[in-house]
Amino acid sequence: MQRQTLLLLPGLLCDARLWRDQIAALAPLARAVVADLTRDDRVEAMAARAIASVEGPFALAGLSMGGYVALEVMRQAPERVTRLALLDTSARPDTPEQTRRRRGLISLSRSGRFRGVTPRLLPQLIHPSRLDGPLAAEVMEMAERVGQDAFLRQQAAIMHRPDSRPGLGRIAVPTLVGVGAEDALTPPPLAAEMAALIPGARLRHFAGAGHLPTMETPEAVNAALAAWLAG
Repeated sequence: MQRQTLLLLPGLLCDARLWRDQIAALAPLARAVVADLTRDDRVEAMAARAIASVEGPFALAGLSMGGYVALEVMRQAPERVTRLALLDTSARPDTPEQTRRRRGLISLSRSGRFRGVTPRLLPQLIHPSRLDGPLAAEVMEMAERVGQDAFLRQQAAIMHRPDSRPGLGRIAVPTLVGVGAEDALTPPPLAAEMAALIPGARLRHFAGAGHLPTMETPEAVNAALAAWLAG
């Protein structure tokens, strides 16, 4: 089987570490490219930059904010995408309450307390059993590498993202919708909503994982993505 190009879209405050285990496990099937989602403050610009980072057709996978960008890629260049994976994300726009919380985190960051942002987010990102373990430290280190300026741009992009639900029925490529079974940030009902609206989509729950199953339960995610790529 010829190796595919796999474009990977990270989440908020995430970098290539988010996909490390998938890049290694899927290497026989795909040449992975991790998009840079740190430089723009609108999902439209993020998507355009991601599309420009690869040539030819590509499989597309996004987690959380990366899922928002993936849906924008589907609007901008559907003819380039051969298959789609949406992990721990939502097709809905921000609620007023979500936007209020984001503005609070932005204010906290701008007041010079950026290092305090990730500990506040951590219980929403990973399963409670991992909060005191090495994975929590890795998530916090990843956020520090992304940094304050990128965090502010990413939050602005997320707050202004459109409602993607009206376009889900037009997605015409094999689609995997996956979610950590204990995801508190984008819980399983949001994944089920997307899977129901995308023709032929397959829904997978990752047991024992929160919002970052690519890091929390990599073997399960690797297996799901391998089947999706080989599909």
